[in-house]
Parts: sequence; structure tokens; C-alpha cells
Amino acid sequence: MLCIGFGNPMFGQGNIAVKLKVAFTKSPGSFLLVSAGRSAHLLTDSADAKVVQIAAETFREDIDQVTGIRIELGHQIVGKQSPVIIGTVGHSYLIDELIERGKLNIATIKGKWETFAIAVIDHPFKDVSQALVIAGSDPRGTAFGVFELSRMMGVSPMVWWADVTPQHHDGLYITPGKIVVGPPSVKYRGIFLNDEDWGLQPWAAKNLDTDIKDIGPKTYQRVFELLLRLKANYIWPAMHPCTKAFWYYPDNAKLAEQYGIVLGASHCEPMLRNNVFEWADHFKNEYGAEPGEWRYDVNPKQIYTYWNDRVKASKQNDAVYTVGMRGIHDGGMPGPPDQLKKVKILEDVIHDQRMILTEQLGRPATRVPQIFCPYKEVLDLYQAGLKLPDDITIVWADDNYGYIRQLSDPSEQKRSGRSGVYYHLSYYGNPADYLWLSTNSPSLIAYEMGKAYHLGADRLWIFNAGDIKPAEAEIQFAMDMAWDIKKWPPENAINYSYHWALDIFGAGNAKEIAQIKNEYYALGAAGKPEHIDAIKYSEAEINTRLTRYRDLANKAQILAGKITPSLKDAYFELVQYPVVGACLMNEKIFFAQKGMKVAKTQDALAYSQRALAAYDTIQQLTAMYNTEIAHGKWKGMMSSHPRDRNIFKMPAVAKTASTTIRVSKDSSATLIKEIQAAAFVQKQETGDSHIKVIKGLGTGEAGIAILPYTIKNFDLSSIPNAPSVTYQVDMPAGRILVGVKCLPTFPLYRGLNLRYGISINNGPVQQVNIDTKAETKQWDVNVLRGFSLGETEYQHLTTGNVTVRIFFPDPGLVINSILIKHI
Repeated sequence: MLCIGFGNPMFGQGNIAVKLKVAFTKSPGSFLLVSAGRSAHLLTDSADAKVVQIAAETFREDIDQVTGIRIELGHQIVGKQSPVIIGTVGHSYLIDELIERGKLNIATIKGKWETFAIAVIDHPFKDVSQALVIAGSDPRGTAFGVFELSRMMGVSPMVWWADVTPQHHDGLYITPGKIVVGPPSVKYRGIFLNDEDWGLQPWAAKNLDTDIKDIGPKTYQRVFELLLRLKANYIWPAMHPCTKAFWYYPDNAKLAEQYGIVLGASHCEPMLRNNVFEWADHFKNEYGAEPGEWRYDVNPKQIYTYWNDRVKASKQNDAVYTVGMRGIHDGGMPGPPDQLKKVKILEDVIHDQRMILTEQLGRPATRVPQIFCPYKEVLDLYQAGLKLPDDITIVWADDNYGYIRQLSDPSEQKRSGRSGVYYHLSYYGNPADYLWLSTNSPSLIAYEMGKAYHLGADRLWIFNAGDIKPAEAEIQFAMDMAWDIKKWPPENAINYSYHWALDIFGAGNAKEIAQIKNEYYALGAAGKPEHIDAIKYSEAEINTRLTRYRDLANKAQILAGKITPSLKDAYFELVQYPVVGACLMNEKIFFAQKGMKVAKTQDALAYSQRALAAYDTIQQLTAMYNTEIAHGKWKGMMSSHPRDRNIFKMPAVAKTASTTIRVSKDSSATLIKEIQAAAFVQKQETGDSHIKVIKGLGTGEAGIAILPYTIKNFDLSSIPNAPSVTYQVDMPAGRILVGVKCLPTFPLYRGLNLRYGISINNGPVQQVNIDTKAETKQWDVNVLRGFSLGETEYQHLTTGNVTVRIFFPDPGLVINSILIKHI
């Protein structure tokens, strides 16, 4: 979070009510960083942490990218030259000397987690008229301060990962003032490199770590730099069978130590061990014997040694240890069929793992960061009564589609270990993958992660980011939010696309790019490009999607011609490819379907040709991504058919007039109208509750939710007193089915419901529970189409206006639209 210390004589200059800024022209009192061949020089203490030296060197390169001038980097003040002093409190003689001389008051940063201050100081040393100081409370804080200044200079965190070339400036000046930033909202913030088989791994093997043909230190160096630029600090390394274990290459762990990155491992990799490689494939090479059964009740000694040795090897690294046990890979823990016996085994596992941590790290387990991730079937074991030590952080998981399955109840919120979230921006698994494009909107991420934070999940956020590309924008939003939860509440998240586009593409194109991105997210919310073959759309919905997507793709293509040449690659990667690709996937699937439906007409072959053209264009765009963009830098990164699922293949198309197909019609109810949730005519708020219109959340234009997340729930008898919204609807006479589309999420925590109440013409309130258990057939339907649906029947005697009132008896409910159907 950002705290600007106005009115605080932090840097010995008196009260400065001015926020420090980067400018490109000189102003009175500004600090000259670079101008007309003149430049400041960078200073660090060589004894400061390695991550500080890395950040300073990278900052030097950033200045070079912006100005074309490579400034000096050293460890001693030279003459009267103005220095940029970069250092950590207590680790830098330069910073400590400024403190002793009364030039630097560190009260606002001392002892805080990853906090930094940046300020211009007058007369810091004898014969030195001015200095720019970047001081960190700890080494990562210092590095974050350096990269914050890079960001202010116009260097995007995605400068390398998305080829965001910064705008050239002849001069760089820092205006007089100061900023204090931190501590972050969430302590550990990072990404999980996952499902890397079709992008990151083959690309890294052929382009970066060519000596080992794998994801190795050269790739991780780029990943770690990205994390620092995003003010992130934590990673779950790549771990699929195509990739050797992170610890197999010793330089990986050394590099993490140097970059100050906190190591972790996924929900199925306890104690930093990668079981797919290290147990199943490499155990004999490491231990000279075959591994026994992966069951702690049968083979505890061998498994204990296996875990113990990794913790011993990790002593030099900052790490958060995953405790517990699952299958060798992403499956249930082997053991007896009886659930309570499995719970007891899991408790024994965690007890022994904590013994290892205490013995190997030389401090009590209560002082070693640990997480327990109740992912999939592990949630059932936790709910069955697993006794979990209070200091362990519970990392709740979403359902793999962006909806968090369970959060801490009031008792769990009091745990000393607090809680966190494992959240997906990419997924490989049932009911269908989404490994190609990234479509989870900032509004959805903000709503789900916001409610998690406010229920105590402030210790650790980890995002499944797949191959990083093409989820760059979504990763950046997630990390920005994790750093400062107050800046991006759900009701403001729709504006993120504009600020993101402004930072990267400038004011001239930001508004249009934001509109394109937000429309892209809206269409994806009602069906990801990888899922549309499994969703039952009406003919009207299909036609609307095709029209909206074609308009969107045309806008993206036209705008591509207006982008400055230095940013065309970035625009293609971040906007054009995902938007046009999503459009083409919809055209391929739906034009093929249309051709089959009208196979006996002259339109059949025209539809078929459009479907075939869409398929071919996807392949051409993907080839362009891999061979032309950034001079072939991303060759092998983008696959148009990850896992070779049927959705990526060319579907059957009508070829002759003799083709026939049966088309089934659902005649049980006829849709009369769909009313957007935000179109209410009246609202009722109770107590501290606030009805919020959250644009971009769920299907349709917006979601309606009640904030804060901690409002009380109402039982059936008191639902009429719950917050509500009212609609005026013109209905025909007859039997009417009123449907309510809701965000397909879950009750906030165990013991709560997820209901809405509905009253027609002020009649009795009916309650509808839209809670759906994960990994059921109905849940499959809901997450693919983007909504849960509740329905109530109403007998309307005469055509005319009807009052429909929707109540919110449970926190966490989000409604998107009201459907009026004639039965």
C-alpha cells in the first residue's frame, strides 16, 4: 500500500508536502538524473544484499533504454557529482551515514516489511549539493524502490516479457519531494509456473536454457526480475513431467537467493520436493535405491528422509514450506479408504514435517513460514476434522475457474498463521482447460480476492499463471492488487484496463484499448474461447457473440495501425492476438455449426468457408507470434492447440447440399427479455450494507453485490429486512418463469448459504439457494457458461407492469441479470 509521508521531516529537510515525481524537463530544485550528456551516478554499498546490486544494475539498464545513456555505477562518492544512493537500512554504510548525520529519518520505514522511501535530499554530504535516495527497510524493499522509480520513468514491469519498449526521453529529472511506499497488503505474493508443456518449457529449452534444454537458471533469472518489477516476492516453480525439478539445477536455488525470491512449491509438493521428477523418476539416482510406496502409513522412513534432505539443502534460501501430503502429482493422498484414518495419517505427516523444520532450520516450527493448501479432496479431509497447528497458513483454493471455494470462518480468522489464496489465471483439467488465452477479468479477480483479503487472507497469494504469456495483464493486476488492496476494490477494477493501457501505450490510445480489453473480458465471462463448444447458446446469443466479437476484432485491427512502431510487438502480444484469436475461435465454431444447420441451403458452403478461414487465420496469427514478433524471440511460446483438445481442431463443416443434421429445440420456455441487474429502479440498504454496482463482474454489463463482505446473513423469516433491489418489468399474462443469473461462486465459508430472495408484486418472499458443490455436473455447466441460475414460477393474470424485488440474505451473492420467460 502507498503511504506518502507529507508533513513528516523524514529526510531532514523540514516539512515537504510534495510527492516526488519523475519529469522529463528541468524545473527549480529538481535532481538531474540524465540530461544532455550529463548524468548522476548510482551508488550502492558492496556489502549490501545481492538483490540490491542486481536492482541497481538493472535500473542502470532501464535508464539506458529510456535515454540512450549508460550512467556510472559504483560504491564510493566521487567528487561533487550528484549521486543516486541505493541501500538498505542497517546494510548500507551510505544510508546509515545519512541517518547518523540527521539527513535521513527512517521512522516511517524502520522494521517494516518490504517498505521503501524515495526522496531528493539537499546537501547530503560535504561538497555534494543534492542526492536522490532510495532506502529500503529490508533488501527486497530497496529493490522494490528501485523498480518503482523505473516504473515512474515509463519502464513497464513487462518491458522484457511483453516487449514494452519505453518511450525515449533526452532528459530525466526527479522533482523535489518524497514518497514512502509499503508495507504491502499481502505478505507473500507470487506466481505458479504451471502446465508449461506447450509454451514455457519448449520455448525456454530452445531459446534461453539451450545448454540444458529445459527451464533453468537463464529462464528463472528473467522470471525473478519480473517478480521484482511487479513488487512480488514468491514463486512455485514449474513442476510438470516435461520439466526437471527446480532443485535439480543448483544454480536455480542460488539465483533465487540472490534475487531475494521466496521459494515455495505447489499444493502437491510438500517440503519443496517435486515428486513427479524427484520421487517417481530420479529417486534411484539420488539415493541408490528404488522408492517404496508413496504412503506415509506404509513407508514413513523413506519419505521422511526424502523430505528431511530437501529442507537441509534449503537452509540458505528464504522459503515457505508446503506441509501435508497428496498423491505423487495432482491426486489424492494414497492410504486407507476410511476418511478418518486418512485424517489421522495427515496429522502425523504434518507433525513429522514440523519436526524436520525445527531440526534442520534450528528454530521452532512456529517461526518457520508454512502453508497448508486444502485443494480439491484435501478440503474434505480438512472439513472432516483435521487438527492443524495454529501458526500454519491455510491457503484456500478457488475452484480452478476463479471462484473461491471456501474462506476462513470467524474462528479461523483468529489463527496466528492467518490465511491465503491459491487462484487460477490458467488451468489444465476438468471440465475443460483454459491454457490458450487469459480472460479472467480484473473485476472478477478483485471481487474474489477482495473478499478473501477481508476475511483474513492477507498472508499469501499465489496465482497459477501458466506460461506467463499471454496472462501478462492479469498477472500485473493481481500483483498490483496484492501490493495495495485499497487501490483496486472491485467497484473500481473496471478502470484498471485504462490505467494499464495508459502506462504502456500512452494517453492517445489508452481509452480505446481499455474499451477493447473490457469488452474482451465481458465476452470471455460468458464463455471462454476454449469452452464455447461445450456451452448451449441460443441462436440469438450466438449471433450477438459473433457480431460483438467481429466489431471488437475490427477495432483491435484498426487500432494496430495507429500504435507507435516501437510498441507494435507489445500491442500484438497484449491486445491484438488474444482479441482476434478469441473472435476467430467463436467464428470457427459457430459458423461451422450454422453451416450444418442450414446444410440444404445455399448459405451452407458460405458458412463453412468462413469457419475454415477462421481456423486458418488462427494458425497464421500464431505463426506470426512465434516467428515474426520481436524478431522471433517467442518462437515456441505460443501454441494454438495446447493439449490438442478438440476445441482447437477444425470442426466438421457442410460440404455439399446433401448434408443433413437434426436440430433439437428447447420449447419448454420462451425468453421474453433479459434485464441487466444494474437496471434496478429502487434499492434498500440496511445497517452497514451497501449495494454496489460492479462493472465487468460476471456475465452482462455488471454484477450487483452487497459490501462489506462481513454483513450478517438473514434467515427466511427476516429476508424481507435484507438489502434488496427492485425492478419494474412489463410481463404478458400467463405462466412466467423468473430466472436470476448469479455469479457461480460459493458461500463465503462453511456454515453459510448462498441464497437470494424474490418477491413478485410485494407477494411472499421465496428463497432460492444457488450454491452448487464443486466438481458436480451442474457446477461443470455453471463455470463454463459463467453463471448459476435460480428460477421461480409466477402466474401473471393480466398483461402489464410487475414489481420484481430481489433480496440479498447472504454475503457473497452477486446477481447479473433477470430472465423473464413465458412457459
